Amino acid sequence: MDIIQNKTFDEERALYGRRNILVRDCAFDGPADGESAFKEGAGIQVERCFFNLRYPFWHDHGLKISDSEMTELCRAALWYSDHIEIRNTKLHGIKALRECHTVVMRDCDIVSPEFGWSVQGLDMENCTAQSEYFMMRSSNLYFRNVRMQGKYSFQYIEDSVFEHCRFETKDAFWHARNVVVRDSVVKGEYLAWYCENVTFENCTIIGTQPLCYCKNLKLVNCAMIDTDLAFERSEVEATLNTPVLSIKNPYAGRIVVPEAGEVIRDIPEAKGEIVLSQCEKQKTACCKD
Repeated sequence: MDIIQNKTFDEERALYGRRNILVRDCAFDGPADGESAFKEGAGIQVERCFFNLRYPFWHDHGLKISDSEMTELCRAALWYSDHIEIRNTKLHGIKALRECHTVVMRDCDIVSPEFGWSVQGLDMENCTAQSEYFMMRSSNLYFRNVRMQGKYSFQYIEDSVFEHCRFETKDAFWHARNVVVRDSVVKGEYLAWYCENVTFENCTIIGTQPLCYCKNLKLVNCAMIDTDLAFERSEVEATLNTPVLSIKNPYAGRIVVPEAGEVIRDIPEAKGEIVLSQCEKQKTACCKD
């Protein structure tokens, strides 16, 4: 393996097409303002490097990045690449990860609008993120201990699992399919509209008008805080451990809840059952709406 260290590169395609290299304590910055430093490479290891130029990692195969920084000027840092491992690194440029597959991320700080589009297979743990349209149209995601703030996250994702996460994000999980969220907090408006085969287990859901127009939606032992107009036109099976401000026109299924401040049924198609949990325990029908 060739070792390159303590150098500064600013020319176009500085290390284009290189194979089996270790790049350590280098900077990609300077007046030439060159792009695509590592394009079309393979077997690349990067340690303690600074990236201030555009498009450094495109069409790369087998990539390890650790203890490095990508600034806001490092746009579209990783595209069309695979078998990637990123550890203890700042990714602060827009569109930092796109059209990649087989990715592992640990202890990273992400500040990147439009991060993670069309990614297949991302294992993320102990990371923080600020983003808009985070992870759109991606699949096979496995997130643990991830904290995310932003808007419009996880839209159109499929076949994914999230555990011990906290998401503060408007319009999360729209059109998501085959997703499980466990032991997590999801705070924001209009959660998971139009989703299909999505399950929340032991979660806290905070915000207005969640979980509308859903198919095969499941909530298991979840808390709902400041939630009104929930479950509109949804097919849902839910067991909740907190009161709900209001429930509107559930299409089908069964919602067991300690208390519902208001139940709105103003369309004939709304056939979903709502049962107060006290009555459920007593096996009586006295509290059914």
